[in-house]
Amino acid sequence: MDNSPTTPVDLEKVKNILDSLPISATTRDILAGLDCHIPDPERTAYNIRENSRCAGRHSTPEIQIVPKTDGKSGVDVYVAAGTVDQSVYIPACISQSGVDEDVYNDFHIGAGAKVKIIAGCGIHTHSNEKSRHSGIHNFYLEAGARVIYVEKHLGGGVGRHNVQIDPITHCELAEGSYLEMDTVQIGGVDDSRRLTTGTVGPGASLVVKESLLTEFEQRTTTDFNITLAGAGSSVELASRSVAKDDSYQEYTSVITGDNACKGHSACDAILVGRGKVDATPTLRANHPDAQLIHEAAIGKIAGDQIIKLQTLGLTEAEAEQKIIDGFLRTL
Repeated sequence: MDNSPTTPVDLEKVKNILDSLPISATTRDILAGLDCHIPDPERTAYNIRENSRCAGRHSTPEIQIVPKTDGKSGVDVYVAAGTVDQSVYIPACISQSGVDEDVYNDFHIGAGAKVKIIAGCGIHTHSNEKSRHSGIHNFYLEAGARVIYVEKHLGGGVGRHNVQIDPITHCELAEGSYLEMDTVQIGGVDDSRRLTTGTVGPGASLVVKESLLTEFEQRTTTDFNITLAGAGSSVELASRSVAKDDSYQEYTSVITGDNACKGHSACDAILVGRGKVDATPTLRANHPDAQLIHEAAIGKIAGDQIIKLQTLGLTEAEAEQKIIDGFLRTL
């Protein structure tokens, strides 16, 4: 159970709250890689996690972060109705080998609130012993709430096959609410099983943007299962990925339309070397006014693209990397 006290902070002296936390240099590097910067601690709630402990926690009058009381590790985040222009940071950092954790974070977003949530996990191992993190997140959006959720996963350290990150996300969107999830996993994560489920209510919208890069022998599976339950509900699932070397990716999506709704799923992947990608889309229309579409494209980089960039002075390797970077940034 995560009951560590909030780290006391002098808001007048500390420009970036992270500078005051009792965390290792490796954790600071991980936080920088996760784009975790807190410029305005007075209007920002945060929960910084390091090696299965709370390194710092802060709530605002409108956003309360409360440790779990059911024996599970994690927090409940309560955003008051009508809250606007505030952010929540909940990064999880592992700077040791041999850590194995499941962390449960639930987000309760009040009616009409508009907030940004910055999450993510970074793991840096120092031996050949594996570390694993599973962030199990539940989102409950009340009527008219709007959330932008940003999640990045990073891995690094000694050896291969030592970093595993398994995000599990479930969302329930009430009438007229909006949830946009921007998820990135680019390099360093050896094994990942990504599961996203949700129910979208009347007039509500769910948008998921996923960018993935695997290399060496890394393996990643992505599984979406979304139900459009309310009239006028919608979902947009967009996945862009690059599979290099001998890595493997598997993409599965299920969109179920139970009412007049719109659903769109797109999976685009680039193969480099001996990389492999399997994509399996499923659409289930249970209402005559359900409009569901899936698109998928998998292939290697076109040779003429490489040649064009080489004429501008780039090497073949530089040209390939530039194309990959642009492809993953276009979502």
